[in-house]
Amino acid sequence: MRETGNPITLPTPADAGASGKSTTRPVVAVVATRPETVLEDVGRAMVLAGVERILSPELATLLKINISWQHWYPGCSTTPWQLEGVIKGLSGLGHRELIGAHNGTVVVDSFEGEENNKHKAVQDRYNLPVVHLDTPPNRWVEYKPKAEMLVLDDIFPEGIQIPETFAGKNIVHLPTMKTHVFTTMTGAMKNAFGGLLHRKRHWTHSVIHETLVDLLAIQQEIHPGIFAVMDGTFAGDGPGPRAMRWHIKNRILASADQVAIDAVAAHMMGFDPMSIKFIRLAHQRGLGCGDISQIEVVGEDIDGVNWGFSGVENTFASRGQKLIYWGPLKSLEKLLLQSPIASWAFVASNLYHNGYWLNTHGRRRINAALETEWGELFKGY
Repeated sequence: MRETGNPITLPTPADAGASGKSTTRPVVAVVATRPETVLEDVGRAMVLAGVERILSPELATLLKINISWQHWYPGCSTTPWQLEGVIKGLSGLGHRELIGAHNGTVVVDSFEGEENNKHKAVQDRYNLPVVHLDTPPNRWVEYKPKAEMLVLDDIFPEGIQIPETFAGKNIVHLPTMKTHVFTTMTGAMKNAFGGLLHRKRHWTHSVIHETLVDLLAIQQEIHPGIFAVMDGTFAGDGPGPRAMRWHIKNRILASADQVAIDAVAAHMMGFDPMSIKFIRLAHQRGLGCGDISQIEVVGEDIDGVNWGFSGVENTFASRGQKLIYWGPLKSLEKLLLQSPIASWAFVASNLYHNGYWLNTHGRRRINAALETEWGELFKGY
């Protein structure tokens, strides 16, 4: 049962650099890696991207772990080496209060997910305290943004709620490089979607791009420091975040600019970053830099990098969702997805992904990934 606390407001961080609104060119680190050196490479990427200037070790820092599926699937969720590398890197820089943050969804169980994705093994190894945002003792409290909201005020007229534990803490997002059926690609900005919105977050899918921009504006108000470390050891192409084709790309990305790191990831995957609506909107609103020509990439030269990932692909499930969000069934959206009968959609999604797709396609791809050097590393956790 979710408890609702009293409304809170916070001042916007005084240090614009700490909130991600840099007045200089944003820096994105791109580092080549391999299983034998990945923990050190994660730390090196963080230092190259200026983590010491962004995150004060005097403050508690949330590690926002991504669980896009409760099953392990390559490229889908935060990798255990990504989480461990960040813990070791920040600890080496003097951070003593690190907190893992998991969110569940209407179709993904975060407790099952942390176990199957080997997050719990890392958490236990480092005695990392963890909060599961959709279960007690976490509380959700009303928050009144100072920034003008594009859509969240309209979707949640009763008030926007955020996790009480987020306010006043640094945050490090831990996304993976992958495509997405609704947003073309997904990365640092979308990683906040699970953390800052409660289980009614699916109400925003029809305006997902605007929602991600609103959430970034809120983040820059409530977090003194924001950073992201993106895992591209496995990268996902196709109808993500679950039904993807995995590729080994051996890359780690890091940045304090959530828009810039997503723009660089999009560029590497083969997309024009400014053609992706949430990147373009965030850039236009001054929340970060989506123009690849204005981003300083350090570590590796990515000018000629184009992995040729496909544009938006669909599964049977996502086609049905899009008929409701943007198609001829739009008038039924509130009835079908925002009323007591909405559970039909969650059941259908589980039947498709956890039943049909996992058993007809997914397990074969998982088994092949486990035979790779990264799969061997995963099994070692």
